[in-house]
Parts: sequence; structure tokens; C-alpha cells
Amino acid sequence: MSERRILLAVHSARPEAVAVAAAVAEQLCGAGLSVRAQVDVPVDLPGCEVVAMEGAAEGCELVVVIGGDGTVLRGVELARPYDVPILGVNLGHVGFLAEAEHDEVSTVVRAVVARSWSVEERTTLEVVVSSGGVERSRTWALNEAAVEKASRERMLEVLVEVDGRPLSRWGADGVVMATPTGSTAYAFSAGGPVVWPEVEALLVVPISAHALFARPLVVSPRSRIAVELLVDTGAGVLWCDGRRLTELAPGSRVEVTRHPSPVRFARLHQAPFTDRLVAKFDLPVEGWRGSRRSATGGRER
Repeated sequence: MSERRILLAVHSARPEAVAVAAAVAEQLCGAGLSVRAQVDVPVDLPGCEVVAMEGAAEGCELVVVIGGDGTVLRGVELARPYDVPILGVNLGHVGFLAEAEHDEVSTVVRAVVARSWSVEERTTLEVVVSSGGVERSRTWALNEAAVEKASRERMLEVLVEVDGRPLSRWGADGVVMATPTGSTAYAFSAGGPVVWPEVEALLVVPISAHALFARPLVVSPRSRIAVELLVDTGAGVLWCDGRRLTELAPGSRVEVTRHPSPVRFARLHQAPFTDRLVAKFDLPVEGWRGSRRSATGGRER
């Protein structure tokens, strides 16, 4: 049995994902690697040891995710406790967190076998919920922590605090607190800015706020952001990465800071983030003449 072990996290409800996973597993096993699989719907993957979520990535050198960004976020939950890098193969629509597309499977397998990937660390959030000065829960997020209203018919009344000082009171549908990685996810949909992943910052983006000052904010990565639900408001909910839910009673306080443990992504390509942005959002760049470096190191148009 090989000492090298790979975990496949598969969106097994999709036949295409199962077919791609089977091809990846066959090639990895043929190269002498051991393969585990963690699936959301029971399927048979020849050559794979199908495992439960708990402890799935223990002893693995890499988690290969086959699916969309939702499956990547599940892969992150599997990999993070063991500090294992994640490599995403996109079968979704945008797939911003993925490194490769489904037609690059052979390239992915060769890179995995040769260990020819680099590791990029992404900022995560630590999220603490308290009430009456007592901590009620503690969790984390890669993309965002979103405080939202629990019922459709009533806005939340929230007070936002940054670095221990009150910033503003908003009547809103909610507030998104995001990382640069999450700037292209929920925060983007709420009108927040796109932030390059290497920028060290945290984002605060109000959702449909009824206030004169309700602009998206970019704050220091060392900042402590807090959202307090006023006691006379309705109940709320906290969503972390759209996967982990915490109910919030009136008077609850949600504090968000940068988590000391990042998430590690395996990268096969060194293309600039600008290229990824253009490709994923299909941005129009026709007519760009570009620039090139001359032999003397200057720039020519």
C-alpha cells in the first residue's frame, strides 16, 4: 500500500462529477497512490476507499475537489483540520475557487503524482457569537460570515462596530463580513468590491441598508468587526460560507477577526488574478494592445 494518500471530495449527486472522479482515481491508483473518496451521495468508485467526513483528510497530502465552489467549501472543511492543501477541479458555473477545469484532468493527475504544485494561503475569519457577555458559539469562515434577518417581513436593526468604536446603526437585510477570497462571492452580490487575494484586508458590506451612510468598507486585517442586533429588533441568523448556521436572538453580538489559521490552496498555474477574473466573469477585453518588455528591461507599447 502506498504511503502517499489523496482524498477526493466529489459532488457525487452529479453523474459528470462521478465520471471525472472515477477517471482521476483510476489514474492515481495506476501511479501507485492510495485514494480515498468523500461523497455527498453514496456511489461506487472503484479503487477508492469511501470515507465519512470526520477524519477524511487525516494522513492525506492533498484534497482534490471535483465539483463547483460549494464542493470546494466542503473540501475546505475536510482539509483544514489537518492543514492539507486543496486543489479544485471545476464542474460548476463560475468555479472561482477551483484551479482547473474538467477537461484538464490529465494535467491535474500528472501534477499530483509529480507533486508539482505550489501552495497559496488564503485568509480565514474567526467568528464568535455572544449574548449578555457570554460566548454562545465559535466558528470560522473562508469566504464570509453573514448576519441576516430571520424573517422576510422585518428588517434587522444592527449596530456595526470597528476596532471597539461604534460606526453606524443600520436597518438592513443583513451585513456581510468577508475575506478577499470571499469578495467574489456573497459580498460581490451585495455590491462589495473585488479584492485581490494577496491584499491583507477584511470587508464589511451592508445588505440593502436603509441609511445614508451604508457603503462597503475595507478595513485592516487586524481590525475587530462587531455586529450587534439591537434588543428591539427581530431574530437573525448567522451563515458562515453558506454552510454553517447559527440562530441569533435579539441582543446577540457577532465578532469577526482574522483567524490565525489560513486555508491552503494548491496551485498549478501562476497566472495573475486579473486573468482569473477575466476568465471567470467572461469580461470583455477585446482591443487590448498590452505591453511587452524590451531587451533592456524598459516597457514598450
